[in-house]
Amino acid sequence: MAEVTIDDITDDVRARANVARLAVAQALNGANSAVIFATGAIVGATLAPDIAYATVPLSVYVVGVAAGTLPTGAISRRYGRRVAFIIGTASGAITGLLGAVAILWGSFSLFCLATFFGGLYGAVAQSYRFAAADGASAAYGPKAVSWVMAGGVFAGVLGPQMVQWTMDFWPPYLFAVSFITQAVIALIAMAVVSGVDAPRPATVTSGGGRPLSVIARQPRFIAAAICGVVSYSMMNLVMTSAPLAMKLCGLPLSDSNTGIQWHIVAMYGPSFFTGTLITRFGAPTVVAAGLMLEALAATIGLSGISTQHFWAGLVVLGAGWNLSFVGASALVLETHTAQERNKVQAFNDFLVFGTMTLGSFMSGQLLADFGWSVVNLVVYPPIAIGLAALAFAAKMRRRPSATF
Repeated sequence: MAEVTIDDITDDVRARANVARLAVAQALNGANSAVIFATGAIVGATLAPDIAYATVPLSVYVVGVAAGTLPTGAISRRYGRRVAFIIGTASGAITGLLGAVAILWGSFSLFCLATFFGGLYGAVAQSYRFAAADGASAAYGPKAVSWVMAGGVFAGVLGPQMVQWTMDFWPPYLFAVSFITQAVIALIAMAVVSGVDAPRPATVTSGGGRPLSVIARQPRFIAAAICGVVSYSMMNLVMTSAPLAMKLCGLPLSDSNTGIQWHIVAMYGPSFFTGTLITRFGAPTVVAAGLMLEALAATIGLSGISTQHFWAGLVVLGAGWNLSFVGASALVLETHTAQERNKVQAFNDFLVFGTMTLGSFMSGQLLADFGWSVVNLVVYPPIAIGLAALAFAAKMRRRPSATF
């Protein structure tokens, strides 16, 4: 066991204080993603010229996340993470305002622009989990990541319930007030993240450490990136399709909101103990368990189209995403030094969300052309690839020359 120093204790005190703020920020950001995921396909189906384009606003959200990852890393390196956080929450406020106006005007293109800004906010929020580990000891790092992700539990309650309470507030403009409320919550989040005590960016971090090409060739990093891509992409594919699939199956909108609510709770609820599981069993084992749960969720989706089937599948899907994605994030932390962290973390998120964009654009077309069963069948091959990548990295790890 590594010796704990006074510096480790001091750093962990600051890290714990940041974790508290970042967990709150994560919860508030959940209102952004929950409003978009709970309403995006339904509003899209109303505004789009064809139902096949119903999930395009959700795909544009993912494009926004992918587009925002590398700039988030660059801003964090040059000006510090706090500046990036404030820019992100400002994007969240713009999301809500544009979304409400798009619904009032009946503009599909403006609604897509709103979800793009929502993606930019989401990209910045993705860095919360890594920011929590800045300066933390090796023992506390995975737990810091996990506790920040746990803030999403409250997002699972706050976001969908906010949609439920506000969706009919301004008839006939369904969900307009939901987006206005989301903008207000983003401004509250701005006040929270402005108090994060992030380490000042050092000059060496902008160009220090090994070249990114060297880091990215590590089997451990490759496995982490592949599993992050698979975990998030498959979860997003099923989640974005589920509300519209439920509507097409004749299930009420309230059931769809409830399903998304419990899905988000399941996404973040395990975070209260995921860090401990990673410390005890290792990140690869936790990632593998999460990927297998995602495969189980697809199996549940194939077994029926009742409300209970949708709800159970979404809950299992959320739990599987948590274990696999938090575990993959912990794997990334093992592949870089402190000097390399911003560029490596941003590159990892770019890979995850850049690849996820392709799957997200496919979801609406898959559902419209082939149905809910095919959406679930698509999950299995990528899960198998993720598990194979983990096995390969474990084999390479056992070699004496392995360093990371």
